Amino acid sequence: MSWKVTDVVNQRTRFVKDHLSGLYTMAELCRAYRISRQTGYECLEHFNQEGWPGLADHPRAPKNHPNQTPPQLEQPILQLRYEHPRWGARKLRGHLDEKFPQLPWPANSTIGNLLQREGLAVPRKKRRRTPPYTQPLQAIGQPNDLWCADFKGWFKTSDGERIDPLTMTDAHSRYLLRCQAVDAANLAQVKGIYVAAFREYGTPLTIRTANGAPFASRAIAGLSRLSVWLMKLGIIPERIQAGHPEQNGRHERMHATMKAETAQPPEANRRAQQRRFDQFRFEYNEVRPHEALDQKTPASRYQASPRCYPERVPEPEYPDGMQVRRVMRHGGFYWKHQEVFLPEVLEGEAVGLEAVDDRYWLVHFAAFPIACFDSQELRIQPLPKHADANHK
Repeated sequence: MSWKVTDVVNQRTRFVKDHLSGLYTMAELCRAYRISRQTGYECLEHFNQEGWPGLADHPRAPKNHPNQTPPQLEQPILQLRYEHPRWGARKLRGHLDEKFPQLPWPANSTIGNLLQREGLAVPRKKRRRTPPYTQPLQAIGQPNDLWCADFKGWFKTSDGERIDPLTMTDAHSRYLLRCQAVDAANLAQVKGIYVAAFREYGTPLTIRTANGAPFASRAIAGLSRLSVWLMKLGIIPERIQAGHPEQNGRHERMHATMKAETAQPPEANRRAQQRRFDQFRFEYNEVRPHEALDQKTPASRYQASPRCYPERVPEPEYPDGMQVRRVMRHGGFYWKHQEVFLPEVLEGEAVGLEAVDDRYWLVHFAAFPIACFDSQELRIQPLPKHADANHK
């Protein structure tokens, strides 16, 4: 039973006054007011605790929520978000789990709701997804199987100086090996950064890049002076298909994060911008959890390559069954007193020719087939696609 709907507070007031008069028992009062004894005792309890104001209606919502995140857990989450405003709920929880594993951190969805409640996040618009490109490239099984390198689009510092950041990552661990602003996107600058990375981390099996200079050229097999140098080191210079940046998707995703963290807005000058790159690289490797790594950091998954960078780049060696020719100045070699032209990037290098039949020869540089030689037409031809599968 409950109180009559009309004038409930007055009904409760009269009920208490009648009880205080001592003229009625609890059973008699409850029958007279047509309420249960439990309701009567609750009314008296509210009066004893709060006085006459306690007879007003009380909200029925529970004062405590058993699943509510305690304030002592909400505060570290919000503080970490203030320090890393571009980290989402997964990265926040992954970092806190790693740093304070003994605490019961809330679920990712709860953290996301907390950020929205505090005005620190807004729901993202749903975007149409593009199906991934399915052509197989170099397999990735462990660190240093594949490094990815590229230039992030240039921008200017506040003083107007152009910044061209060259980046290198290990595809397996997502470890950011280099994030360096160069004076010019040329062979000397890029090779210098490659050498520094090789001396610090050893050499990878493959380096994947785009098709622009100095990574590649329009010469046969896309050879450039940089790729020739890599091949002499036994490194496969792998290139993505033109117009398909998704083939280097892991590296491109890092670029999006780097741009948001370091170039919006840019720093005052080149030196300050490089310090910001260095700070980002440390945080990306050592602090920021990565979703693809089960919210672990790239530094926890990366280890240096056992293949050390040689102090002297070895010269190519070829089996006894091959014909060896030295590429002359301006490219080319002699075949039966006739000149055959090769890319100028091979100038001064030795190539090996392996007989396929009476007419055709396979041209090798170091351990890599690069072209086909027609000994009747004295012409260099591109390799068939199936023969060039491992050298893109």
